[in-house]
Amino acid sequence: MARGSVLRGALCLVVALLVVAGAAPMVAKAQTSQIIEQVVVEGNQRIEPETIAGYMTIQAGDPFDLRRIDESLKSLFATGLFADINIRREGNDLVVRVVENPIINRIAFEGNQAIDSDELEAEIQLRPRTVYTRTKVQNDVARILEVYRRDGRFSATVEPKVIRQDQNRVDLVFEIDEGEPTLIREINFIGNNEYSDGTLREQIITKESAWYRFLSSDDTYDPDRLAFDRELLRRFYLSEGFADFRVVSVVADLTPDREDFFITFTIEEGPRYEFGEVTVVSELRGVEAEDVEGLVDTDPGDWYDADEVELVVDTITEDLGTKGFAFVDVVPRAERDRENLLIDVEYLIREGSRIYVERINIFGNVRTHDEVIRREFKLAEGDAFNIARLRRSETRVRGLDFFSEVIVTTEPGTQPDTVIINTEVVEKSTGDLTLGAGFSTFDNLLFNASLRERNLLGEGQTLILSFALSGRRQDIDLSFTEPYFLDRELEAGFDVFRRRLDLQDEASFTQENLGFVLRTKFPITEHLDNTWYYTLNEVTIEDVDPDASRLIREQEGTALTSAIGQQLDYDRRNDLLEPTSGYLLQQGTDFAGLGGDVKYLRNRLGITYYYPFAVDWTGIVKTETGYIFGLDDEDVRITDRFFVGGASLRGFEPAGIGPRDLTTDDALGGNFFWTGSLELTVPLGLPKELGLSGSVFTDWGTLYDSDSTGPEVVDDKTLRGSVGVGLSYKSPFGPLRLDFAQAVVDEPYDKTEFFRFSFGTSF
Repeated sequence: MARGSVLRGALCLVVALLVVAGAAPMVAKAQTSQIIEQVVVEGNQRIEPETIAGYMTIQAGDPFDLRRIDESLKSLFATGLFADINIRREGNDLVVRVVENPIINRIAFEGNQAIDSDELEAEIQLRPRTVYTRTKVQNDVARILEVYRRDGRFSATVEPKVIRQDQNRVDLVFEIDEGEPTLIREINFIGNNEYSDGTLREQIITKESAWYRFLSSDDTYDPDRLAFDRELLRRFYLSEGFADFRVVSVVADLTPDREDFFITFTIEEGPRYEFGEVTVVSELRGVEAEDVEGLVDTDPGDWYDADEVELVVDTITEDLGTKGFAFVDVVPRAERDRENLLIDVEYLIREGSRIYVERINIFGNVRTHDEVIRREFKLAEGDAFNIARLRRSETRVRGLDFFSEVIVTTEPGTQPDTVIINTEVVEKSTGDLTLGAGFSTFDNLLFNASLRERNLLGEGQTLILSFALSGRRQDIDLSFTEPYFLDRELEAGFDVFRRRLDLQDEASFTQENLGFVLRTKFPITEHLDNTWYYTLNEVTIEDVDPDASRLIREQEGTALTSAIGQQLDYDRRNDLLEPTSGYLLQQGTDFAGLGGDVKYLRNRLGITYYYPFAVDWTGIVKTETGYIFGLDDEDVRITDRFFVGGASLRGFEPAGIGPRDLTTDDALGGNFFWTGSLELTVPLGLPKELGLSGSVFTDWGTLYDSDSTGPEVVDDKTLRGSVGVGLSYKSPFGPLRLDFAQAVVDEPYDKTEFFRFSFGTSF
């Protein structure tokens, strides 16, 4: 038994050894087969196999690892180059089979009428010769729908169509159903007691649909525009003293036919506050409150105005900055007295954070030189940072009118006490070809043409060549202006002109001017400019009517004027084109006698003041006076004297008042004049965007002291006056003005008129 057991054990040991010996090569072979011998790429057409393998995280020579294979699959899909990917193992090879996304051959838009294809193409991300993917297409569909939403077409639909081409290319067509614009049928306000719905509608951008708004999209529904309208209403009420005002809600309801919207603003006006005590407190060393109190133009009892408070903050900051106080922080503190409806305002002046300008970056300017933009900044690299000066700089860059968009932002600098200013601009065309036509009671039919380049060679220079032709005048002018002469804030330029004016109706002669002007202009303060100029002008009196006044026939011929002059302009108006508050002071002096045939000294002074009585109710007070006298006992020529009437004194014809030859009825002009006007612009109860406004006015003036004397000449100091009404229309084709004026104080020899009409256009 024992011997049998031993034998069996030995046999088992031999078998086991044989099994182990036979299994060893199999184990070695199994271990060798876990390594990737090569990566095989299939299905690729444009993309090289090496490029595909380069995107993978597993390569030949690496062990087969399911985790790394999965990562490679995700990495390949992330490239966006493939519509489908399959990775499998064949023996010791790793086979990657791909289906490449097609390449876009062209992109087209169909069905779009309201929005141009160029505008849609600028919005989408896909482009010809880029890879087509469904995700990118859906993103572009969303972008196109957003464009139509901004245009007020919320029912627009976009369906992308793919047209297969050879070589794995596709044409992508966006089929668009624009739908009808979703218009605003009605805008209502709830909670407004102080101002009517019509007044509040004028303060917001969104408008009710009307036939005359066919050139505007403001009457289409846009939620973003409504959000901005909330802010516009808040600013309006704060500027009128309603410090507790708030917009409770803005609701847009679709009409039952689902074609239009009803917009309802629910507001709470709250009480109206007046300014209470207005004080200035200074915690800044070297600055006393009394030093800046004169800059606070606010009186207790005035209606509270948040815009005025902000203006005072900017004014104090700017004034102290010019005096060397770079780090200034002006904080307005308002305390409400709800019982007495007063708001006390305290302007606290303290030292601001010491932050310096590290760098000013300018982006987006392709044609305009950097220096043209930088010189408009009131800050330079290394200066103390001042937010008021930054805002002023942005305004100045916008004022160049070279850019359709100007965005100024700041970001932290490389050091804790520095800031970087980024200025991004979008250039627009600065070259203009203007053709014009118009009509006025003075010129009759008027045609003009002008070639203008406002940013010559990107240097910010202006070049203008203009022509004018009417029944009474023929003008040609060439003008050039360099805004920063000698790299200083010094404007310089010249004008060359030839002008011919028919004055046969007024004084029985024709006047021709041929000459040039050299001029320079520089700022004295923020609002005060000084202009100096030299004029060389050959003035000819010709075509004198044989029956003209002897005093005019005596001056027939040519005289050369060589004159130097200056003008001061102090402008505190809130807007240069349509001012509603502020004032403009102008004073000019001309001295002729630097050679030439004429010697005189001429002075003019004009003041215009605007006062807003209420929304769209603006009072205008204007007065102007002038005096000229000859030097070395010389008489002043008729071409250098003043003439009053027409636009300067409504109710009277041009040159309708003043010294006159009673035998020939010719106007002779005067050496002294004065005019004054009181005018009130009033709303007509029509939508503001119509551009219609009315006015009532009264004009007064006098003209006398002519050097042309004789028994046939009448020359007195009698005051003339008129009253009237006017209508202004800002038409799409140019401004139109109608004035109806009745002379109420005049002389029998004056030339009066009841109606004046002027209209101009450019196209």
